[in-house]
Amino acid sequence: MFGRVDPKKSQFLDSAKAAREERAQERERELAVIKIQAYTRSFLCRTKIKNSVRSELDKLLKLPVENEQEEYKPCLSPALELFKVIRKFMFIFDQKVDKQRFEYLCRYLLLSVKSDDLKLSYVAIGMTKHALLWIQQLKDILWRCCLYLKHLRPESHCDSNSIKLLLGTLITFTNTTSWKILKGKTGETFNNGMTKLCNNVMGYLNTKGLYSVLEVLLTKGLARCKPVFNKNTLSAMMTLALRPLIAANFSDNLLSVFLLHILSVPALIHHISVLSQETLSILITHRIFKRCLDLMTNEQSTRIIFNSLEGNYALCLMANLIQLGYLEMEGLVENTQNFMFVMIRLLESCKKYVLSKRSNLTHWHPVLGWFSQSTNQSLHEAMHFVVKQLQLLWSDKMIKLLFLELIEYVATTQAANEIKSSPSKNIIKKAIEKASSKNETPKIKLSSSMSTSTCLPCTLYRTALQTLSQLKMDIIGGLSYNAMLLPNLWRFLCDLGPMCGMKIFQDLLSQTPNSTIHQVFSLLTLFCETASHLLTTLDDIEMYEQQRFLKISDYVKMSEFLNHFVTCVLWHGLMDLQTASTSDVYNSCWVLLMILHERDARRAFTPKNHWLIRDVKPSLFMSELDRGRKPVQFLMQKVPHIIPFNDRVVLFRKYIAKERDVLGITESVCASPQSTLITVHRSRIVEDGYRQLAQLPPKAMKGIIRVKFINEQGLDEAGIDQDGVFKEFLEETITRVFDPSLNLFKITSEQKLYPSSTSYIQDNHLALFEFVGSMLGKAVYEGIIVDIPFASFFLTQMLGHQQSSTYSSLDELPSLDPELAKSLNYIKHYDGDISDLELTFSCDEDCMGKIETHELVPGGRAISVTNENKIRYVHLMAHFRMYRQIKEQTSAFIRGFKAVVNKDWLHMFSAPEFQKLMSGDNTDMDIEDLRRHTQYYGGYHNNHRVINWLWDIIDKDFKDNERSLFLKFVTSCSKPPLLGFANLEPPFSIRCVEVSDDQDTGDTVGSVLKGFFNIKKRDAGGRLPTSSTCFNLLKLPNYGKKSILKEKLRYAIHSHSGFEIS
Repeated sequence: MFGRVDPKKSQFLDSAKAAREERAQERERELAVIKIQAYTRSFLCRTKIKNSVRSELDKLLKLPVENEQEEYKPCLSPALELFKVIRKFMFIFDQKVDKQRFEYLCRYLLLSVKSDDLKLSYVAIGMTKHALLWIQQLKDILWRCCLYLKHLRPESHCDSNSIKLLLGTLITFTNTTSWKILKGKTGETFNNGMTKLCNNVMGYLNTKGLYSVLEVLLTKGLARCKPVFNKNTLSAMMTLALRPLIAANFSDNLLSVFLLHILSVPALIHHISVLSQETLSILITHRIFKRCLDLMTNEQSTRIIFNSLEGNYALCLMANLIQLGYLEMEGLVENTQNFMFVMIRLLESCKKYVLSKRSNLTHWHPVLGWFSQSTNQSLHEAMHFVVKQLQLLWSDKMIKLLFLELIEYVATTQAANEIKSSPSKNIIKKAIEKASSKNETPKIKLSSSMSTSTCLPCTLYRTALQTLSQLKMDIIGGLSYNAMLLPNLWRFLCDLGPMCGMKIFQDLLSQTPNSTIHQVFSLLTLFCETASHLLTTLDDIEMYEQQRFLKISDYVKMSEFLNHFVTCVLWHGLMDLQTASTSDVYNSCWVLLMILHERDARRAFTPKNHWLIRDVKPSLFMSELDRGRKPVQFLMQKVPHIIPFNDRVVLFRKYIAKERDVLGITESVCASPQSTLITVHRSRIVEDGYRQLAQLPPKAMKGIIRVKFINEQGLDEAGIDQDGVFKEFLEETITRVFDPSLNLFKITSEQKLYPSSTSYIQDNHLALFEFVGSMLGKAVYEGIIVDIPFASFFLTQMLGHQQSSTYSSLDELPSLDPELAKSLNYIKHYDGDISDLELTFSCDEDCMGKIETHELVPGGRAISVTNENKIRYVHLMAHFRMYRQIKEQTSAFIRGFKAVVNKDWLHMFSAPEFQKLMSGDNTDMDIEDLRRHTQYYGGYHNNHRVINWLWDIIDKDFKDNERSLFLKFVTSCSKPPLLGFANLEPPFSIRCVEVSDDQDTGDTVGSVLKGFFNIKKRDAGGRLPTSSTCFNLLKLPNYGKKSILKEKLRYAIHSHSGFEIS
């Protein structure tokens, strides 16, 4: 069906196809050649035309030969000719190629403006028929200037010259002031028209983005460690920025753009005030500050500005406004409230981006802390200038202005009080005044304008503290050291009503529980924060003797108010526990309260029972605590001082009893395997005790420990003091380890103990400190009173109070080294140049005859103490002596102590109370109480003749110090028990003895009867009373005369002996 294809035919078809393809390719090549030739001819033609135009312009501009150093002063050509050539040039203009040529064109144009010849002056074209084309040409030239400015680098010398030239061009052609042709009579007719023309040009540049260009240029030149602009350059840029505003009569739209792009440049106003006072005068003259505030108080405008500004630049805008207001004081005085509203809004705008902790999405900001927006390097470099501006907000001048109404009110009130307090002869008038003074009535109403104007700046500063986290201490310092602020805020609080307006605060919280939104709470918070800072820096001389800022009576009243506020807010349910624990108001009040309480504990300034609250009955409080009511538990943790000390001691013992029950520790198991038995040789009490008890787990240490003594002959001790005399072992151990000769502890000039910094001469000294701490903890745990007086700073460290941010080492230094404290106070108050004393941040210590130098800070030997850093030096020196120097020893001791005594229980006590808990009460011995709780053995009874003599001698013949010696003789402690002798464990006992201790076998029926009926086996006149302190036992012979009893007892207690005399 299909025939075979002829090969020749196939070849013919293939060749025909190839020929067609080749012809098609040839046609494509021809077209490509034509196109290339056309493009080439076009390019060459364009290049020729461009070169021709450039040559024509060069010829007209009379460009200097390369490397020619002469100043550019060309002969001016006809302006119309120049106008036509520029039209061509602008058509073929290339920004990169024609940069230098454009700059020469600008120079030429500037020269032409100085000519008064209409034919030569470039601006004269605007008066001809070419005016419209000339206006468009001028706009193009000026916008080209802006584009060049945007990409130039101000730090480059070459670029800085270009910037000056381009700015000069913009300045010259946007204002008719320098147009010489308008100076004469002929030009006066054109003046108004040309001014409008300039305004039109400025409008055009503004729509194209003039402010963005200026922002970029200003930021490049000013946002750095050292600004690169000089006076003329900065003035020119600010002139350009202000011209559109002035021309538009400060319209809201243009003012918003000015705020966003110009006033948000970092530290702009600071650099203007330093480099260009003339520009600053212009800003003040045109009331820029007031106009900006008026705009920003409009909510809609403010929202636009905040939405357009990043947090970084909102901060810069705020800093510029602060300094501008500070410099334009008249405008600030007139618009104080608006200024504060705007500042609060700006701070809140920044606060949106501030985060509390670091994350992958945060960046570190030198003012705001962790920040959700990145900060470029230039902003970081400029930030120290911005901080200088921000610091003006809490300067003395600004504080005085913002609180002006309050200051005037206080001054007026004080003057009126002085008139009232002047001596009055009228008796009736005096009585009326006295009666009215008792009934304090509120002098300030929260609804008054004075109250509002006082609370508003407090809100401002509180917002600043929350937002400018890295400047918090700077702000607090500026506010607290202001001589007027704290006294005036305190007077405001006092005039709110009785007890600093306590009822007002309670009413506000009653109306809206948990809400502290009212501005008066901002005032209270700010007062507490600034007062807390001040009190931590005031030394005792400044607070008690000089009474700087506030009087002692003010601190008494203040502590009373704070004590009631902190307690009653929770006690009466005005604030729930969760809200209180996170509330700035509550926490700031609590911090100030505790600072005052600690100062009072260290050196009392309040009356007796001042810290107790009548409304809170101890019995009710304790019952609520037993029920587990959370707010009461919180109060016990935060303000335990509102409950009497004895009640807290009872609670402390109750906590221990509960723990013993949980652990299964009771007296009945003392003989069981759960108790610990140790064998101690009399000559090696500390060594044997350490060896056997140091490794005991905490539970065993809290349990029953029985002791077997081995006497000097190596035999078990027998008699009344048999196994289980742990109290005696504990007392002996504590007495020996706290002996300064052992070099574990040293004594202060007041004979108080603290760890020795050279304790390392003892082997395993830190383990020994831990053992000693656990022994003291065991004594406290068992309720055994030990007469060991500690330095107050060491007690503070045991309680952990030194970890508080409000703790001041300098305040407690006198308890360690009064001479050093005196020297540091001298340095602190030194009026001259402290560098003359040649001190450095280091101190020398004599360690076993070798001088060692310790640096207070890294590299401290090379850092000199100056007037600027002397406060830091004195605090670091005090911290070193009291903490760093004995840090390891203190930590080991506390570790041992807290292994036995729960650290949370210790929060109930202040340092003096803690000492009292360990060593007993400082009150005089209550002899009647002791007699009521005394047990008698061996035939003695309460009405026995010898017993009556004994109590009569102690009561009437012994002095206070002898009573203390008697107590020490029988109990090993010179102070009575905290809760009275009913709580002495074991109870105080008196036993009738007839033989020496080594012959004593205890009570028998015969000995009891003889004692009871005064039947004497032998004369007791030659024997001395002895004691067994481990059982609080007095062994008293049956003396025949009262005089002999008095003589022997006095001798015994003065001999500081117990067992060994008889």
